[in-house]
Amino acid sequence: MELRVLQYFLAVAREQNISAAAQSLHLSQPTLSRQLKDMEDELDKQLFIRGSRKITLTEEGMLLRRRAEEIIDLVNKTEHEIAASGDGIAGDIYIGAGETDAIRLVARAAQNLQAEYPHIHYHISSGDAVDVSEHLDKGLIDFGVLLDPADLSKYDSLRLPVKDVWGVLMRKDAPLAKHASIHPENLWKEPLIISRQAMKGDILPQWLRKDEGQLNIVATYSLLYNGSLMVEEGLGYALCIDRIINTTGSSALCFKPLSPRLEIGINIVWKKYQFFSKAGTKFLEKLQELF
Repeated sequence: MELRVLQYFLAVAREQNISAAAQSLHLSQPTLSRQLKDMEDELDKQLFIRGSRKITLTEEGMLLRRRAEEIIDLVNKTEHEIAASGDGIAGDIYIGAGETDAIRLVARAAQNLQAEYPHIHYHISSGDAVDVSEHLDKGLIDFGVLLDPADLSKYDSLRLPVKDVWGVLMRKDAPLAKHASIHPENLWKEPLIISRQAMKGDILPQWLRKDEGQLNIVATYSLLYNGSLMVEEGLGYALCIDRIINTTGSSALCFKPLSPRLEIGINIVWKKYQFFSKAGTKFLEKLQELF
């Protein structure tokens, strides 16, 4: 399967229309239609459902779209790295991370390099540990920021000198806002908003001393900003880590730490035996120097 044909496929998936895709690709409609038919024949799978006005993807087509986007991204990343592999230090560094205030330390390392190497550019994508690990394993990112508990066995890693603190995000007028800290029993009957990943591990359920089915979980989130909007609208209390949502000043929200205190470590990871670009090597050296 040629890279060019994958780009044709993605254009059709994006436009949902053969004519519009052909126009964007500067191809004739019959040529594009033939290329797509050849792709389906090669894979022996139907990739499109051709309606009168719109084309939609089959289940196999949606899978191919996801993989094709990853392939194109990796090819583009590789091209940029090779183009920047001259005598100077330049290029792109890709970092995947969950939501954590520790990104400040990553930014500090980048800022330290900026004066000496102004042509290094940084790209940070957000996601949970599953997303970050998947992108790291596929070579789509150079570094990942993973919170404990994390399986570090297949990575080299650097422990950051900070920890995130678990607590509860709530409205300032919520009944629990009068507490200095929150105990497990305070939450057993309350409507909870929880990270989709948090209950899959052991740390939070052990602290709560309850299984997921014994709690009143009214919603889940993957990005805390969305969770905070649900809190602000009075849907419930969000279990989360501190220093992500600003609760100072005129904010309607406040954060209360858990008691007993619950902290988690933070790691910067990269693939073992990773071959870095010159820019990536300098960034790793700066991380090791600082932390």
